[in-house]
Amino acid sequence: MNILTYKKIYLGISAILMLVSIVFIFIFPLKLSIEFTGGSIVDFTTTENVDQKTLEERLSKGYDQGYVLRKTEEGYSLRMGGIGEGVTHNVHVLNVLSDNKPETLSIKKFDTIGPTLGSELKTKATTALLLAVIAITLFIAYSFRHVSKPVSSWKYGLITMIALIHDIIITVGFFALFGHVFGIEIDPLFLTALLVILGYSINDTIVVFDRVRENLFNVKEEEREEQFDTVVGKSLSETFVRSLNTSLTTLLSIAIIWYFTTGSVQNFALALLIGITSGTYSSIFVAAPLLTYFKPKEVKE
Repeated sequence: MNILTYKKIYLGISAILMLVSIVFIFIFPLKLSIEFTGGSIVDFTTTENVDQKTLEERLSKGYDQGYVLRKTEEGYSLRMGGIGEGVTHNVHVLNVLSDNKPETLSIKKFDTIGPTLGSELKTKATTALLLAVIAITLFIAYSFRHVSKPVSSWKYGLITMIALIHDIIITVGFFALFGHVFGIEIDPLFLTALLVILGYSINDTIVVFDRVRENLFNVKEEEREEQFDTVVGKSLSETFVRSLNTSLTTLLSIAIIWYFTTGSVQNFALALLIGITSGTYSSIFVAAPLLTYFKPKEVKE
């Protein structure tokens, strides 16, 4: 299977997916959880014989600020804004939930997060992602310093960064869409998923790049330039089945977690499903084909 034969098609598909994802991000602003915007988290149980739909109907009629109600093993978890209104606000919410029968509610936890803390968390999360991408890029450039012909080692790092950004943008873009359609929020667990995706994606990319490096060492140095495309194609063919099988088994496990869980864990699994799929595609159909475009112009075939 010579993937490089259709590399323009594969790269075109990636470009379209990234463009669509960027459009989603601009059209549908990310729906941030209260960990980033500030708000309150109330875990409670009720003695009433009501379901989640009934509680949500009560909230929609008597509470006009943003909220998310989730079913938990012990009861329910309510995430809401409006922390600045103090006790009066909290009593009002509890009355709405209980249909003016607060004695039916048992509060297990009541926490508040200020907007300052949320802003700090956003900054640190963004910084963590940027530092992870930069560190991975520098590591790849250093690791491939002995294979600098015909493609310099720093170009391996740059291509790796492109692939990682590709995976992040597509994952975030689809979650922007899901937030608009299904109300899915971006929370700290989603950021954890992005870091996991970076690690998984770089693993697949390194497997392909390392095989390219091994095969280049088996070619005479003076012949590497003219045989570079052949070496990359051969390396892709040798690692294709391994990368695909590894990703499929991982995705199967994550799909099971996504199906049998709810709330943040389910969203975490969904992010991994999208990101790992994107990462597998970028490692095989984006990163390696881009190597052939990063050759010096005078040696391109």
